[in-house]
Amino acid sequence: MDLYSGHVNKLVDELSSLPGIGGKSAQRLAFYIINMPVDRVQRLANAITSARENVHYCKKCCTLTDEELCPICSNEQRDHTTIMVVENSRDLAAYERTGKYHGVYHVLQGVISPMMGVGPSDIRLKELIQRLQTEDVKEVILATGSSLEGETTAMYVSKLIKPTGIKCTRIASGVPVGGDLEYIDEVTLLRALEGRTEL
Repeated sequence: MDLYSGHVNKLVDELSSLPGIGGKSAQRLAFYIINMPVDRVQRLANAITSARENVHYCKKCCTLTDEELCPICSNEQRDHTTIMVVENSRDLAAYERTGKYHGVYHVLQGVISPMMGVGPSDIRLKELIQRLQTEDVKEVILATGSSLEGETTAMYVSKLIKPTGIKCTRIASGVPVGGDLEYIDEVTLLRALEGRTEL
């Protein structure tokens, strides 16, 4: 039985189809939107439409931008000889929040996952190899996740880069801050041990 009218149900259905939004959250958002002033609802709708129409991949690093080059690629103050390879734009944003990395990025827009039918040609690898051939790159940092797919992707990319003679490194991974060792899996503990640094 439908609890609400067709328009409310349609809005709840559309919102609940978004990733991370369940039925209750969609309902809460729908009611909030319905009670917003009409001009704010229009601004929200315009922002969504405008973003969908104008945002595309950066010509160089494949992150999302509304310019030809994203602000990082067009910044001459960045170290363009170091490229950090990440899975998606959210990962790029996470590294930028640290304020400690001053190189540029390459966003794969996914990882190799044979189980999901995602192969090397389905992610932005061709663009990365093209950059390595046309730009003066000294180091590629592989910063994909530590999942099986992330590790597989890092291994595949490293094999592509090795023949070029460009230094290829992998981010260390290990024990999270505040984590109890007894609850951490063996692979994570091993990576923490291997990635140790001198104090």
